[in-house]
Amino acid sequence: MSVAHDHGGFGPYTMDDLHAREDEGRGLELEDGWLIELSPSAPHNWMAMQLQEILKATAADAGATVFVAGGGEWEISTPAGIRKPDVFVVPRSVARNSIVDRNPTVIPGGELLMVAEVISPGSGSERADRVRKLKEYAALGIPQYWLAEFSPRPKVHVFALDDEIGGVYRSYAAAMAGEVLKVEVQADAAFTVTLDPEMLTEF
Repeated sequence: MSVAHDHGGFGPYTMDDLHAREDEGRGLELEDGWLIELSPSAPHNWMAMQLQEILKATAADAGATVFVAGGGEWEISTPAGIRKPDVFVVPRSVARNSIVDRNPTVIPGGELLMVAEVISPGSGSERADRVRKLKEYAALGIPQYWLAEFSPRPKVHVFALDDEIGGVYRSYAAAMAGEVLKVEVQADAAFTVTLDPEMLTEF
């Protein structure tokens, strides 16, 4: 790590500091000037990957011109700094600007059509996913926030922006393993995702 971007082990840090690290900030988010370590487990990663594949296939079938990202590798900008959602959907043109043209290099969080985080029980990121990001993503105007859980039973809870209040999520739909979740995601061609949360943990 470059000493110029280490601050002697103390923050606050900037996006430039994050990217100047030898590991280029992999496995880290930037929250209010502090580096937050992500520690996903194998069940967490598998659930996120399954959800990403379902969203990708459903969007393609509907002809939606979107990019479905996942794996915690893609960066989005938020008022807090840099987040790396487990899964998100963004218009393909926005992703192209960031990935190909590198303008901007980080995908603007406000451009997301939906975002999902997978809860890792007992992890340092659980509270951020359940509380902090619920407020943060709503403030950005992201239409839907999905919280997926693999323990103790597979569950998906969908929050949608409250059109009357604005900047606040309300509970929109939820399903446990054995139940069916059906949610429409708005895009240039809207697509409806239908799934049983159990599908997200099957191997």
